[in-house]
Amino acid sequence: MLDATPLLDAVDRIADRLRAAPQSRLQRGAAGEGLDLARELSARAQRLEAPDAPVREIPDAGMFTVADQVLVAGNDLAAVIRDPRELEEAVALVESVTHRV
Repeated sequence: MLDATPLLDAVDRIADRLRAAPQSRLQRGAAGEGLDLARELSARAQRLEAPDAPVREIPDAGMFTVADQVLVAGNDLAAVIRDPRELEEAVALVESVTHRV
């Protein structure tokens, strides 16, 4: 089993950052960036779990829920990821978004 701690840590950091963000920053795009990230993490997890099934998109539940959506999607991916390369890519993705929000 692959140790997904780096992904879990990265997801925790961005979720904390989104939770602490002022409403104005969320409205200026941080929430959208977070939702896009949550959707991508979720899609990756779904493709690993069921490669032949259609990907279900995370709904836009509002700017104040995006931190939780990122956290759940990241944890879902961490639970199913098995390839170290995929893990590195996921961590890099989360970290790149973290720097933008």
